[in-house]
Amino acid sequence: MSRSTLLAGMIAIAWAASGCQSIYYGTMEKFGYEKRDILVGDVKDARGAQAEAKKQFASALEEFTSVLGSPGGDLEAKYKRLDSVLQRSESKAGTVNSRVREVERVATALFREWKAELGQYSNATLRQSSEEQLRATERRYDDLMLAMKRAASRMEPVLKVLRDQVLFLKHNLNAQAIASIKNEIVRVESDVSALVREMEAAIAEADRFIASMPRS
Repeated sequence: MSRSTLLAGMIAIAWAASGCQSIYYGTMEKFGYEKRDILVGDVKDARGAQAEAKKQFASALEEFTSVLGSPGGDLEAKYKRLDSVLQRSESKAGTVNSRVREVERVATALFREWKAELGQYSNATLRQSSEEQLRATERRYDDLMLAMKRAASRMEPVLKVLRDQVLFLKHNLNAQAIASIKNEIVRVESDVSALVREMEAAIAEADRFIASMPRS
Protein backbone atom coordinates (compact mmCIF):
# COMPACT_ATOMS: atom_id res chain seq x y z
CA MET A 1 0.00 0.00 0.00
CA SER A 2 1.40 3.41 -0.99
CA ARG A 3 1.90 6.22 1.51
CA SER A 4 -0.67 8.39 -0.29
CA THR A 5 -3.25 5.60 -0.21
CA LEU A 6 -2.61 4.97 3.48
CA LEU A 7 -2.89 8.70 4.24
CA ALA A 8 -6.15 8.97 2.33
CA GLY A 9 -7.53 6.00 4.24
CA MET A 10 -6.53 7.39 7.64
CA ILE A 11 -8.04 10.76 6.84
CA ALA A 12 -11.27 9.16 5.68
CA ILE A 13 -11.49 7.17 8.91
CA ALA A 14 -10.84 10.24 11.04
CA TRP A 15 -13.46 12.23 9.16
CA ALA A 16 -16.07 9.46 9.32
CA ALA A 17 -15.43 8.82 13.00
CA SER A 18 -15.73 12.43 14.07
CA GLY A 19 -17.58 14.35 11.39
CA CYS A 20 -15.45 17.25 12.64
CA GLN A 21 -13.40 19.49 10.39
CA SER A 22 -10.92 20.30 13.14
CA ILE A 23 -9.91 16.64 13.42
CA TYR A 24 -9.63 16.39 9.65
CA TYR A 25 -7.34 19.42 9.49
CA GLY A 26 -5.39 18.19 12.49
CA THR A 27 -4.81 14.82 10.83
CA MET A 28 -3.64 16.50 7.65
CA GLU A 29 -1.27 18.77 9.54
CA LYS A 30 0.34 15.78 11.24
CA PHE A 31 1.32 14.59 7.79
CA GLY A 32 2.70 18.00 6.82
CA TYR A 33 -0.33 19.39 5.00
CA GLU A 34 -1.25 22.88 6.16
CA LYS A 35 -4.63 24.46 5.43
CA ARG A 36 -3.15 26.42 2.54
CA ASP A 37 -1.99 23.13 0.99
CA ILE A 38 -5.46 21.66 1.44
CA LEU A 39 -6.97 24.79 -0.11
CA VAL A 40 -4.71 24.56 -3.16
CA GLY A 41 -5.62 20.88 -3.52
CA ASP A 42 -9.33 21.65 -3.28
CA VAL A 43 -9.02 24.46 -5.82
CA LYS A 44 -7.30 22.04 -8.19
CA ASP A 45 -10.13 19.55 -7.66
CA ALA A 46 -12.74 22.24 -8.32
CA ARG A 47 -10.87 23.36 -11.42
CA GLY A 48 -10.80 19.78 -12.68
CA ALA A 49 -14.50 19.31 -11.97
CA GLN A 50 -15.33 22.45 -13.93
CA ALA A 51 -13.19 21.31 -16.84
CA GLU A 52 -15.03 17.97 -16.86
CA ALA A 53 -18.41 19.71 -16.65
CA LYS A 54 -17.49 21.98 -19.53
CA LYS A 55 -16.75 18.96 -21.72
CA GLN A 56 -19.88 17.14 -20.59
CA PHE A 57 -22.23 20.03 -21.34
CA ALA A 58 -20.68 20.56 -24.76
CA SER A 59 -21.08 16.83 -25.41
CA ALA A 60 -24.69 16.96 -24.18
CA LEU A 61 -25.48 19.70 -26.69
CA GLU A 62 -24.02 17.58 -29.49
CA GLU A 63 -26.04 14.55 -28.35
CA PHE A 64 -29.32 16.45 -28.17
CA THR A 65 -28.70 18.13 -31.53
CA SER A 66 -27.91 14.78 -33.14
CA VAL A 67 -30.89 12.91 -31.66
CA LEU A 68 -33.46 15.60 -32.22
CA GLY A 69 -32.15 16.43 -35.65
CA SER A 70 -32.22 12.91 -37.03
CA PRO A 71 -35.58 11.76 -38.43
CA GLY A 72 -36.97 8.30 -37.76
CA GLY A 73 -35.36 5.70 -35.60
CA ASP A 74 -36.43 4.03 -32.36
CA LEU A 75 -38.07 6.78 -30.28
CA GLU A 76 -37.73 4.79 -27.06
CA ALA A 77 -34.01 4.42 -27.71
CA LYS A 78 -33.75 8.16 -28.38
CA TYR A 79 -35.43 8.95 -25.10
CA LYS A 80 -33.12 6.62 -23.16
CA ARG A 81 -30.07 8.10 -24.88
CA LEU A 82 -31.05 11.66 -23.96
CA ASP A 83 -32.02 10.65 -20.42
CA SER A 84 -28.56 9.13 -19.99
CA VAL A 85 -26.94 12.34 -21.27
CA LEU A 86 -29.02 14.37 -18.82
CA GLN A 87 -28.02 12.17 -15.89
CA ARG A 88 -24.33 12.48 -16.72
CA SER A 89 -24.68 16.25 -16.99
CA GLU A 90 -26.47 16.47 -13.64
CA SER A 91 -23.76 14.34 -12.05
CA LYS A 92 -20.99 16.61 -13.35
CA ALA A 93 -22.90 19.67 -12.15
CA GLY A 94 -23.31 18.13 -8.72
CA THR A 95 -19.59 17.44 -8.52
CA VAL A 96 -18.77 21.05 -9.43
CA ASN A 97 -21.07 22.42 -6.72
CA SER A 98 -19.64 20.00 -4.15
CA ARG A 99 -16.05 20.95 -5.00
CA VAL A 100 -16.80 24.66 -4.78
CA ARG A 101 -18.33 24.16 -1.32
CA GLU A 102 -15.20 22.29 -0.21
CA VAL A 103 -13.05 25.20 -1.35
CA GLU A 104 -15.24 27.57 0.68
CA ARG A 105 -14.99 25.43 3.81
CA VAL A 106 -11.22 25.18 3.90
CA ALA A 107 -10.76 28.83 2.89
CA THR A 108 -12.98 29.91 5.77
CA ALA A 109 -10.89 27.81 8.18
CA LEU A 110 -7.61 29.08 6.75
CA PHE A 111 -8.54 32.76 6.94
CA ARG A 112 -9.95 32.39 10.45
CA GLU A 113 -6.73 30.75 11.64
CA TRP A 114 -4.55 33.28 9.83
CA LYS A 115 -6.37 36.24 11.39
CA ALA A 116 -6.17 34.71 14.85
CA GLU A 117 -2.42 34.15 14.50
CA LEU A 118 -1.77 37.80 13.66
CA GLY A 119 -2.20 38.56 17.33
CA GLN A 120 0.63 36.19 18.23
CA TYR A 121 3.36 38.32 16.62
CA SER A 122 5.69 40.33 18.83
CA ASN A 123 7.41 41.84 15.78
CA ALA A 124 5.19 44.58 14.34
CA THR A 125 6.89 44.53 10.94
CA LEU A 126 6.36 40.81 10.49
CA ARG A 127 2.77 41.14 11.65
CA GLN A 128 2.09 43.87 9.12
CA SER A 129 3.68 41.83 6.34
CA SER A 130 1.58 38.79 7.22
CA GLU A 131 -1.58 40.89 7.37
CA GLU A 132 -0.86 42.33 3.93
CA GLN A 133 -0.35 38.82 2.56
CA LEU A 134 -3.64 37.77 4.13
CA ARG A 135 -5.53 40.64 2.54
CA ALA A 136 -3.97 39.96 -0.87
CA THR A 137 -4.86 36.26 -0.60
CA GLU A 138 -8.42 37.10 0.41
CA ARG A 139 -8.78 39.39 -2.62
CA ARG A 140 -7.52 36.68 -4.97
CA TYR A 141 -9.81 34.18 -3.29
CA ASP A 142 -12.81 36.50 -3.71
CA ASP A 143 -12.03 36.79 -7.43
CA LEU A 144 -11.74 33.01 -7.65
CA MET A 145 -15.04 32.32 -5.93
CA LEU A 146 -16.84 34.95 -7.98
CA ALA A 147 -15.65 33.27 -11.19
CA MET A 148 -16.39 29.74 -9.96
CA LYS A 149 -19.86 30.56 -8.70
CA ARG A 150 -20.72 32.51 -11.82
CA ALA A 151 -19.71 29.52 -13.93
CA ALA A 152 -21.59 27.08 -11.69
CA SER A 153 -24.74 29.19 -11.91
CA ARG A 154 -24.70 28.78 -15.69
CA MET A 155 -25.26 25.04 -15.42
CA GLU A 156 -28.79 25.08 -14.03
CA PRO A 157 -30.42 27.00 -16.92
CA VAL A 158 -29.02 24.40 -19.33
CA LEU A 159 -30.13 21.52 -17.12
CA LYS A 160 -33.66 22.95 -16.86
CA VAL A 161 -34.09 22.92 -20.62
CA LEU A 162 -32.63 19.44 -20.95
CA ARG A 163 -34.87 18.13 -18.14
CA ASP A 164 -37.95 19.60 -19.82
CA GLN A 165 -37.06 17.99 -23.13
CA VAL A 166 -36.39 14.58 -21.64
CA LEU A 167 -39.54 14.70 -19.50
CA PHE A 168 -41.65 15.70 -22.49
CA LEU A 169 -40.25 12.88 -24.59
CA LYS A 170 -40.86 10.38 -21.80
CA HIS A 171 -44.62 10.85 -22.16
CA ASN A 172 -44.76 11.77 -25.84
CA LEU A 173 -42.76 9.22 -27.80
CA ASN A 174 -43.75 10.31 -31.28
CA ALA A 175 -42.29 12.22 -34.21
CA GLN A 176 -44.42 15.28 -33.45
CA ALA A 177 -42.88 15.52 -29.98
CA ILE A 178 -39.38 15.37 -31.45
CA ALA A 179 -40.24 18.12 -33.92
CA SER A 180 -41.90 20.32 -31.29
CA ILE A 181 -38.84 20.58 -29.07
CA LYS A 182 -36.14 20.94 -31.74
CA ASN A 183 -36.44 24.71 -31.59
CA GLU A 184 -35.33 24.59 -27.95
CA ILE A 185 -31.88 23.51 -29.15
CA VAL A 186 -31.18 27.09 -30.24
CA ARG A 187 -31.72 28.22 -26.65
CA VAL A 188 -29.52 25.42 -25.34
CA GLU A 189 -26.75 26.37 -27.75
CA SER A 190 -26.73 29.92 -26.41
CA ASP A 191 -26.75 28.75 -22.79
CA VAL A 192 -23.98 26.20 -23.34
CA SER A 193 -21.82 28.76 -25.12
CA ALA A 194 -22.17 31.12 -22.17
CA LEU A 195 -21.45 28.25 -19.77
CA VAL A 196 -18.27 27.27 -21.61
CA ARG A 197 -17.01 30.87 -21.54
CA GLU A 198 -17.65 31.18 -17.80
CA MET A 199 -16.06 27.79 -17.10
CA GLU A 200 -12.94 28.76 -19.02
CA ALA A 201 -12.75 32.04 -17.09
CA ALA A 202 -13.12 30.19 -13.78
CA ILE A 203 -10.44 27.67 -14.74
CA ALA A 204 -8.07 30.50 -15.65
CA GLU A 205 -8.82 32.23 -12.33
CA ALA A 206 -8.09 28.97 -10.49
CA ASP A 207 -4.75 28.72 -12.26
CA ARG A 208 -3.86 32.26 -11.18
CA PHE A 209 -4.88 31.57 -7.59
CA ILE A 210 -2.86 28.35 -7.42
CA ALA A 211 0.20 30.06 -8.87
CA SER A 212 -0.06 32.84 -6.28
CA MET A 213 -0.13 30.53 -3.24
CA PRO A 214 3.16 29.86 -1.44
CA ARG A 215 4.44 26.29 -1.42
CA SER A 216 5.12 24.45 1.83
